[in-house]
Amino acid sequence: MAGVTNTVFRRLCKGLGADVLTTEFVSAEGILRRNERTRRYLEFHPEERPLGVQLFGADPDHLAEATRAVIHWVAPDFIDLNFGCPANKVVCKNGGSSLLRDGPLLAGVAGAVVKAAGSVPVTAKIRIGWDSRSVNAVEISRILEASGVQRIAVHGRTKAQGYSGAADWTVIAGVADAVSIPVIGNGDIGNARIALQRLQETRVAGLMIGRAAMGRPWIFSEIRQVLDGGPCPAPPTLRRQWELILLHCAQEIAWWGGRELPAMKAMRARLMTYTRGLPGGSRLRERLQRVESLDEVREIAGS
Repeated sequence: MAGVTNTVFRRLCKGLGADVLTTEFVSAEGILRRNERTRRYLEFHPEERPLGVQLFGADPDHLAEATRAVIHWVAPDFIDLNFGCPANKVVCKNGGSSLLRDGPLLAGVAGAVVKAAGSVPVTAKIRIGWDSRSVNAVEISRILEASGVQRIAVHGRTKAQGYSGAADWTVIAGVADAVSIPVIGNGDIGNARIALQRLQETRVAGLMIGRAAMGRPWIFSEIRQVLDGGPCPAPPTLRRQWELILLHCAQEIAWWGGRELPAMKAMRARLMTYTRGLPGGSRLRERLQRVESLDEVREIAGS
């Protein structure tokens, strides 16, 4: 979700029913340098709480120092350790899902962060393993629990899968049965019906929604309605979808201090995702990938 879940998108999701949020992941080294990009990653509003800052890295001492710096800097509600990212630029630096291959180092990182965080809870995100021959989520989760991590989110794919194939919820269920701390299930939760099914069929304590929210942030309100005992809702009307898209654009511009051009350039990739499933999606993408102002998006929405 790097490049997606900034404060603007998180607030949009919160308003639509999301319970708990995390920042985009930030490297420990970036935290220690305190550069402008890192500051933007960490920016959040009080209405986003409870919110966690998501860190990645492989040096226990650096991560511990970064944890103390973050807590002093922005006072998050929890620290979230990313042991799940499959991106090669992260893995090649021994970060993200790379640590799934090194239990002792993972334990060292988790233990150092837990100690540095003090009274601030530490959570973690993992995948079910490095590849199909090394599915070790249960073992890794037990290591994290023993290290003092208080909640684990499990994505049901291996690093080798990336985002291809199907998420293996059998492994996620096995993790939930193996540890006493809350386990959050993640992967292929595309609608409210599937969300309810996963909660009923496993002992997971909650669900994490990532990619499904990128183009359909209203998925949170749909799931909320079902969890509250209502029927599976119909998708929002086309008009309502465009209202949310325009709201997202307007809030992004505000976050950029009213500078429309850089804000809309930053929004182009998000707009591409929003077009999935919309009538005339191909033509919409052709037009939206060049937008430079909110008025241009309004014009496209009304055409």
